[in-house]
Amino acid sequence: MQKNSIRRGALAVAAVSAALVMTGCQPGDAETSSPVSSGSTGTSGSTGAAVKACAAGSLKVSAYQAAVRPQGTGTGAAIVRFTNITGKPCVLRGHPTVAGAANGSPELNVPLKVTPTGSASPVKLAPGGRAWLKLTFVQVQGEGDGYCKSGSAPVVYPTMVIGLPGSGAHQVALDDGEFAECDGTVTATAVSAAKPA
Repeated sequence: MQKNSIRRGALAVAAVSAALVMTGCQPGDAETSSPVSSGSTGTSGSTGAAVKACAAGSLKVSAYQAAVRPQGTGTGAAIVRFTNITGKPCVLRGHPTVAGAANGSPELNVPLKVTPTGSASPVKLAPGGRAWLKLTFVQVQGEGDGYCKSGSAPVVYPTMVIGLPGSGAHQVALDDGEFAECDGTVTATAVSAAKPA
């Protein structure tokens, strides 16, 4: 009889532990109650209630070539758009991490050196709301395969992996081409409610 009680107790502990693992805080579920940027795509101000960071699965991420970019024949600059695809508001924040996805394989990702530009403020995204950031690469010059002013070889990536603090990493392709860059560096704005050019 004592064995059955111990067994039932162990099963109850295992069930509670499993439930906590399934419903507990996951990466990217950090709470925040800081004031947020206002914008036409987000909600302004703080409601006083804590709003969670946008989890990776709550975002649709896409990228396209920026209208304003350095002279040259490569990508030059790209705009990355984050859309909240859930029915609840969430918060994005910070400057991104950026890696070139070599052949689309995560093990072969090549981290780029990110130079952050501008200040970072939390951006609250309403359901369906959008936020953006801009990546500016060292531009490829010339025709054909091109060249880098530094003498290094240009690199072309079919996709990039863009990460935001607390919101996961997202592999994205350009809507209109591939990412071409020199020197393994990128200048990045913080995520913002204002759409960059």
